[in-house]
Amino acid sequence: MQADMGELAMLLISVNEGYPQFLTYQNGKPTIYAELSKALYGTLQAALLFWQNLTEFLCGELGFEVNPYDKCVVNKIINGKQCTIAWQVDDLKISHAEESVLDDVIKQLSDKYGKKAPLTVNRGKIHDYLGIMIDFSMTDYL
Repeated sequence: MQADMGELAMLLISVNEGYPQFLTYQNGKPTIYAELSKALYGTLQAALLFWQNLTEFLCGELGFEVNPYDKCVVNKIINGKQCTIAWQVDDLKISHAEESVLDDVIKQLSDKYGKKAPLTVNRGKIHDYLGIMIDFSMTDYL
């Protein structure tokens, strides 16, 4: 299938033979070719396209800078303190010393990415992030 990047991605799906006008056969197996107009969630192309889109938004519109050691981390000094956004695919962790800054960044992200469905926001000292329990309730260690 054709992704926005112009690369061919092989997807395994079951073919409904109720659409014979779209069927071709390769090695005796029914095959349907389709061109996608949007990225398909779960494909490598979709993850790359989202990374590009998110990075362009965070850096281009919000003024963050990409961390030179990790391309999925951006930083910006806001009110004299560092704001950091780290992400894995579409799960973001945002940190800053001031709640109002977090509120503002989350609102900007919601305005951009929460139009079809609201973003899920978790606050507090304990987080389940990517299957890892992160506990910020202790003062001297994580």
